[in-house]
Amino acid sequence: MTSLKDAYPSVFLSLTDVDLPVGFTNDYSKYTEFKPLAKGGKAILQTCMDQALGRIVVHKSIHPHLQDNIRERRRFMREARISAQLQHPNTIPIYEIGRTPDDNLYFTMKRIAGLNLYQVMDRLKWGFPSAEADFNLDRLLEILLQACYALSNAHAHGVLHRDLKPENILIGQFGEVSLVDWGVAKIWGMPNEDRTPDQKERAESLTGTGQRPGTPLYMSPEQIIGNFYVDNRADVWAIGVMLYELLCLEVPFKGRTVHQTFDQIIHEDPVLPSKRNSGRPKRFIPSELESIAMRAMSKKPADRQQDISEVIEQIRSFRNHKLLIS
Repeated sequence: MTSLKDAYPSVFLSLTDVDLPVGFTNDYSKYTEFKPLAKGGKAILQTCMDQALGRIVVHKSIHPHLQDNIRERRRFMREARISAQLQHPNTIPIYEIGRTPDDNLYFTMKRIAGLNLYQVMDRLKWGFPSAEADFNLDRLLEILLQACYALSNAHAHGVLHRDLKPENILIGQFGEVSLVDWGVAKIWGMPNEDRTPDQKERAESLTGTGQRPGTPLYMSPEQIIGNFYVDNRADVWAIGVMLYELLCLEVPFKGRTVHQTFDQIIHEDPVLPSKRNSGRPKRFIPSELESIAMRAMSKKPADRQQDISEVIEQIRSFRNHKLLIS
């Protein structure tokens, strides 16, 4: 029988950051029909045809101007290997990692056709009938729970996501949910040089259709301050912000500038979701869910839910109680 420890082995830097061996080659010629998908300051995302298997995949590579940067190559390898090692129904499978003919690093992964959670909420905010029919509050909670399951799995392996936002939660055409973009993930014991990514770093993340470039809206106070010790409760904060947004279709903090937003996150208490209700028509906001979101956004990590599993249990308890009385 497999022990719990064996089921959730820790992820170590020594297993994620090492570059590919000299002379490592792939049959790169099998990839054809490249089409742009998204582009940022550090990486390029494309779709292409894998001729060997006859399927379309997503191809991610380092931006050419950084392909010889040792730090960026190390981070790229970390993203690919963390994504590959966190095998879970709510993470995207990695198919292959390798080098292009010009020695750039790449990896390929499953393509998910559908919407991200930001696009869904944007449609709800504008009152799209199809969105209102397909994404009621219970469905939105289920989507968030699925992302939390992937996050719980990552935490069990010793990995923090650190860049949680609605754009990184994908909803496929058949209802599948995937938590993506582990490019700035932190592994327990990571050196201080790889502490919390700053706003400039986030602004260089991939930007494609249905995304906001470089949003700081989901960063916890301790991430903004730049604490060297950031733990799983920073991810709990971001989930709380997203739950808040699901309830009232508004973000809890948003200044005119990045610095104003940071100041609000650090010093100001958010208005209750029930006081920010901008839905068309106004949405019913259960007080139980409001309390879960507000606690997760406590300024002090010690005042939040101490683990993502606690958030999961609270949301599931609400849904089960709602089912019993309906």
